[in-house]
Amino acid sequence: MRYEVKVTPGAKKEEITVEADKITIRTPKRAHDGEANEAIIKLLAKYFHTSKSNIRILRGQTSKIKLIEIVV
Repeated sequence: MRYEVKVTPGAKKEEITVEADKITIRTPKRAHDGEANEAIIKLLAKYFHTSKSNIRILRGQTSKIKLIEIVV
């Protein structure tokens, strides 16, 4: 499954909101050295009850809007 994910790095707390095929994630991790990307992969793995290796960022490595693929 593919989802469009909007990421807000540097938030006060972690939060994930899912609406149809769009996901919004707020994370306290900064967008520095891939910390925010690692945090969103961890959050999505926990939310979808899958391993982190089943989640890939297809597009938007350095952008706030990403295309994520989750293999279930």
